[in-house]
Amino acid sequence: MLENLGNRFQSIFKKVRGHGKLSEANVKDALKEVKMSLLEADVNYKVVKDFTTKILEKSVGETVLSGINPGQQFIKIVNDELVELLGGTNSRLTKSPKNPTIILLAGLQGAGKTTFAAKLANFLKKQGEKPYLVAADVYRPAAIKQLQVLGEKIGVPVYAEENSKNPVDICGNSLAKALEYGASYVILDTAGRLHVDETLMNELKEIKKLTKPQEILLVVDAMIGQDAVNLAQNFNDAISIDGVILTKLDGDSRGGSALSIKSVVGKPIKFIGTGERIEDIELFHPERLASRILGMGDVISLVEKAQEAINEDDAKSLEEKIRTQKFDLEDFRKQLQTIKKLGPLKNILKMIPGVGDIGDIAPAEKEMKKVEAIIQSMTNKEKKNPEILKSSRKIRIAKGSGTEVSDVNKLLKQFEQMKQMMKMFSGGKMPNMSNMSKGGMPNMSIPKLGRRR
Repeated sequence: MLENLGNRFQSIFKKVRGHGKLSEANVKDALKEVKMSLLEADVNYKVVKDFTTKILEKSVGETVLSGINPGQQFIKIVNDELVELLGGTNSRLTKSPKNPTIILLAGLQGAGKTTFAAKLANFLKKQGEKPYLVAADVYRPAAIKQLQVLGEKIGVPVYAEENSKNPVDICGNSLAKALEYGASYVILDTAGRLHVDETLMNELKEIKKLTKPQEILLVVDAMIGQDAVNLAQNFNDAISIDGVILTKLDGDSRGGSALSIKSVVGKPIKFIGTGERIEDIELFHPERLASRILGMGDVISLVEKAQEAINEDDAKSLEEKIRTQKFDLEDFRKQLQTIKKLGPLKNILKMIPGVGDIGDIAPAEKEMKKVEAIIQSMTNKEKKNPEILKSSRKIRIAKGSGTEVSDVNKLLKQFEQMKQMMKMFSGGKMPNMSNMSKGGMPNMSIPKLGRRR
């Protein structure tokens, strides 16, 4: 959804920039495309109509701010309205003044509640909290086991009653155990249900009445499109939800529910799921999502991801190695691993302003794996002293990594160029620009390794 809308908006903005001023005619032309783009992304029709009407009112006759052109003014107006449409401000989890804070997760089957429960627990644990998971889905086969496996993976306890088929009792009994554990958050993973299933909805109401949760969060699969809004409305009418979680926002172009829920249902989006990994969960920031949709990147989220992935001691150690010119191939491999911790490369690149449509980067990710394989096939001595790599060693490394000797040579050549670059900067010198213009600039991109024959 982000990529498709981003590309469309960039195309629209290029056309507007071509005009000397914002007139009703050229703004209306642009808004026709804006309207079509949003409707194709499955945004609610009334929401789209109100959104474009507000932009038209604010654009036509608007005094252009000093120092910016009309195209930039139009982008600012669209951005401000998009932020407002998405909720305006960040909405955070409500915390109980007394532990534990109870969070009840609800939604349809297949929305990703169990996975999100573990993601949320992992997120809270990183914030210094003490989460406690409760397996209350007694209907879906292996749902309890799935949560137990995920809980073990992230180091968070899971309360389950293998022989009980009463989720109300399970949720009630879990609270005493959570108090014993000293939990600061209790996350109740309930079964998927349709809002028209009266028996299951009454069960959810009983759980709410017994546990008195501070937050009732509806977990919604963004890929179901406009139905997500209807679902949120129905659940809100039945149990009065406090917020919405959008999962699988990375999965499909019909993710316009993100742009409709706050306006239609009046409930904020609190988290979004952006991938399959346990770490792929983000607090919902309207201004950041608006920036991504408009193709302007999201530097703040990128920096936050980097802070999570990069250990401060490792960063200091790396800085010292670069300064003293002791950076070796093992250090290089560790940097590649750090990049992988940030998430899929395509998602990371899209956070960088101005990158735009990056196309298929699967080949680049494949090359990164090859580089890692080559370095892992070396001995520690070879990683620290690549100059000892003669023909026989290179043949062994190529065989061990499933690559060619030419691939090993290319990696070594680029690594040497990188070291030369680091040497220039570590001495406080800027590279000689005239040399670079003559082909002296080392290629610091991932090596383009040859294909196996």
